[in-house]
Amino acid sequence: MMAKSFPSRLLRAVAVMALAGASFAPLPLHAADPAPFDLPGPGLRISVSRGEVTLPIDRVPSLAEGDRLVIRADFPEDQRARFLLVSTFLQGATNPPPKDWIRTAEPWKKKEKDRQLDLVVPKGARQLVLFLVPATGGAAGAIADAVRGRPGEFVRASQDLNQASLDRARLDGFLAAIRAQENSHPEYLRSVAPTLARSLSMKLNEECLGKVIELQAACLLEHRDTLVLADVHTSSLTETLSGAPVDLAMQLSSTREAGMGYYSPYIGVIRDIARVFGAFSNPQLDYLPSLSLRHGEGVSLLLNAAPSFDKPRSVLVTAMPAIEANSPPRLRAAVDGPLCGARPGLVLPVDGAPLIYATDYLHDARLRLTAGSRTIELPLVPRADRGGYVVAGAMPADLKGKVEAQILGQWGFDRFEGPRFVLQFPAEGDWAAAGGVSSLVTRRDNPIALTGPAPACVTSVAMRTGSGPQPLAAKLNDDGDVAVTVPLKDSRPGEVVLEIRQQGVAEPATVSLRARAQASRLDGLAIHAGDRSALLSGQRLDQVARVELAGLTLLPAGLTREGDVDRLQLDAEGTGEGIAPGSPTARITLQDGRVLSLPVTVAAPRPGVTLIERSLAPKQARRGLALETKGQALLPDSARLVFSLRAAPGTRLSPADSIEVATVDGESHATLSNGPELRFQGRDVLVATLDPAVLGSSAFGPLRFRLHQGDVTSGWQPLAVLARLPTITHVQCDKGAARCRMEGEGLFLIDSIAPVSGNAQPVRVPEGFTGASLRVPAPQGGRLQLRLRDAPDEPVVLVTG
Repeated sequence: MMAKSFPSRLLRAVAVMALAGASFAPLPLHAADPAPFDLPGPGLRISVSRGEVTLPIDRVPSLAEGDRLVIRADFPEDQRARFLLVSTFLQGATNPPPKDWIRTAEPWKKKEKDRQLDLVVPKGARQLVLFLVPATGGAAGAIADAVRGRPGEFVRASQDLNQASLDRARLDGFLAAIRAQENSHPEYLRSVAPTLARSLSMKLNEECLGKVIELQAACLLEHRDTLVLADVHTSSLTETLSGAPVDLAMQLSSTREAGMGYYSPYIGVIRDIARVFGAFSNPQLDYLPSLSLRHGEGVSLLLNAAPSFDKPRSVLVTAMPAIEANSPPRLRAAVDGPLCGARPGLVLPVDGAPLIYATDYLHDARLRLTAGSRTIELPLVPRADRGGYVVAGAMPADLKGKVEAQILGQWGFDRFEGPRFVLQFPAEGDWAAAGGVSSLVTRRDNPIALTGPAPACVTSVAMRTGSGPQPLAAKLNDDGDVAVTVPLKDSRPGEVVLEIRQQGVAEPATVSLRARAQASRLDGLAIHAGDRSALLSGQRLDQVARVELAGLTLLPAGLTREGDVDRLQLDAEGTGEGIAPGSPTARITLQDGRVLSLPVTVAAPRPGVTLIERSLAPKQARRGLALETKGQALLPDSARLVFSLRAAPGTRLSPADSIEVATVDGESHATLSNGPELRFQGRDVLVATLDPAVLGSSAFGPLRFRLHQGDVTSGWQPLAVLARLPTITHVQCDKGAARCRMEGEGLFLIDSIAPVSGNAQPVRVPEGFTGASLRVPAPQGGRLQLRLRDAPDEPVVLVTG
């Protein structure tokens, strides 16, 4: 009942308030909190042996079957009160431990076998709990009866005490680091505190960093028990064991109405411990939980109440590491790019494991460097205030170029392999502008990337144009190059020298570039994700030979001018995937060999539609003989084209959308908008009707279409071939004659006439023909095949009778 009383009361209170329509009143959660663990208690000394290796207890994150433990009480020499040291192994909540799993030592005795516990973890054990019991008659038996009678309570207490002790270790590490910084360099607390909080998974009150320097540390340390956040590696088992009600209590108590600032995972575990022990204390014995802070073999116990030597006498309870499979932390590198190995006090940034700073579980940490066939190991020191491991030893002075590195160590008794890093060391080699850029353009800023042996070791970049050096902002980019912007807005043509200074190298490396007067002005390059074409805008774009962008080679495909602005259409060579999203830099090669760079932001993918079906609808009855078309690709000028489109995935159609239809040369175009000519079946299918007359009487040949959504269009797609049809009024043939006479209007629209079958030579119509009759082959079966000039690949059949 006690174990679930707090969440049950909270849930009932929330339900009553919700049903009554009342607002939350502040819940005095802090009033019910247990007293803080700030009383120093007795100490213990513990070592653990596994095989031939013996470790102090502070290096043991978990025990295993067969481990040997030596446990001694560490009392001061003037200790008068006598305590029994009792240990018990547990086997889960439903299995009372055998009697021989409970052992007792009498620390005041002189013989070692009597005053210390020599234990071997038995098979099947899952927890180990230690008790310090006032030495009175029957006390040890009472402990044994309690443990065997209610093992589940002690299992739960063991888990929570372990969690609370680890949380307290993180809290103490945070407090100690803040106080040390306050005593040494309080002015740096603003920058150090966020790193400390992130490393140890602590809550940081950002408002404190806005106070005057003298008040920052005191503000950060207020309500210290509420600072502890959940550790992803050792998150409290409270949530697992208690389920959703505790989760809800956590969420509600983080709100202002329910006492924000008085609840944290650490306080939650302490409350659970208080409820567990309160559930089975009795008039003879009062169980007093104690947190264990481990330093080497020493274990310092922290109490939240003074022990009582009158009835009920206090029994101090503390837990040892769980008996379970080893579970090392998922330590991750907190940086993706290379690090400079030549930098003094090199920090290897890591995250995902606050306990590496608060405990010595991960010990003997070292950095293994692999340079060719050579292997070097250097000691590492965890520094929460630096956000990672600091290399303690000196780097060999002869390391050059790229070196692979990995964090290694011991997690308890087991080998630990941590994240890998790439270190760079200055080496001989030339620096150059990436991408073959050799010239810059005056009257503008020029973003470029510098590549060399060790970009991570660059400390500064400066520009020299004849006068003194001008510092430039430099940043290591994702490609491992150094990105800089060379400002030439007020510069004249001439030589530009970039001076690159590197860590540990006295003389700067130099890159010489030529600044030229602007030939082609580059305003921007528009391209959408998935495109294989782009539109370059600027001036004098007739000088552009090619553009290289994110793996695409784009070639000029048509230049237009609108006022004083050139627009150059660019199409990609070959076939393949379109461009991916991102912000690449275009490399633009001019016809004189100069190479310019232009930053590009790839726009979101274009909307898309696909053609579903096409059909023809006659506008009116034609004069003359019938002409039959084959397939749906040909659009006679005497018919309307009805076609349907489906929106591509990710595209949603709306009434504001329109369809543009145009000839391939762009001379004729029309826009179909919502109405009789563009109707919506739904939000993903529309049906359009095109009357060729809207394109003008001079329109003919292949047509294409695209979707307009605001200022964005889809790519062009083929639609049909528009053909002007002649009017054939009569075909007269003499009996048995091989040739006949064809009469009609617009015969110049015909390219050739032939029988529908056979190998007879077709009759070609001369260009510019103005006559009203032609000599043609005799029809076969009353049919002749015509090829039209507007659509030579789409034959038309003339029905003569």
